[in-house]
Amino acid sequence: MTTGPVSAENVTPPYEPHIGETRQYVRDIILGVNDGLVSTFLLVVGVVGGGLTTGQVRLTAIAGAVAGAISMATGEWLATRSQEDVFDREIALERTHIRDHRQMEVDQLYEMFTDIGIPESDLDGVVQAFSHNDETLLNAMKVLEFGIIETERRSPFAAMLASGVLFLAGALTSVAPFFFASSASGGLVAAGILTAIGLFAVGVAKTTVTGTNPWTSGLQNLAIATAGGIAAFLIGRLVETTLA
Repeated sequence: MTTGPVSAENVTPPYEPHIGETRQYVRDIILGVNDGLVSTFLLVVGVVGGGLTTGQVRLTAIAGAVAGAISMATGEWLATRSQEDVFDREIALERTHIRDHRQMEVDQLYEMFTDIGIPESDLDGVVQAFSHNDETLLNAMKVLEFGIIETERRSPFAAMLASGVLFLAGALTSVAPFFFASSASGGLVAAGILTAIGLFAVGVAKTTVTGTNPWTSGLQNLAIATAGGIAAFLIGRLVETTLA
């Protein structure tokens, strides 16, 4: 039995799996390492522009890296914990609504399913299925009204570790050169090169989950930090001149 040539238009592409349950931490990962790269480098640029010695820059960079990591970690823990507390309160209040005002919650289902395009002829069956019992109704309202999916909820501790540890990792590109540099300007050049490589690499790496163009993403990340670095250096020079 012979068959004709298979058209490329008829070939089904391979199934591409989703990122998985780690996707809710992508923000913390990118923010942590990028902030470590950028903020520490800008700090170094500013103090080198202000005339500090190699040892002084090294001490400043270490202090800034540690302070930044602690700030990022604690800030992310507090923000995520607060968000989770809000979700918990909303869910508890929704249980009360279902207990005391069940029909109002069922009526909301009609509105929400209409908004997402369920045909009117199917509404009764869909709503009845999702309001079959109180727990099913609660789960439906958690997703539709609050956008809460249990597998997507964030752990405050995981968010804290991702932000804090990766901030320190990003800061290393600006801290390490000043352990070996013979001059502050030489350390700054090395830090600039390492930070540029790190920024471009982060921009490229994040495209594995965003699906965007790696070159565009890497260069965009690099361009933003470069503009900030120039501004920080000029401000450092200005402060040195003003206070001299």
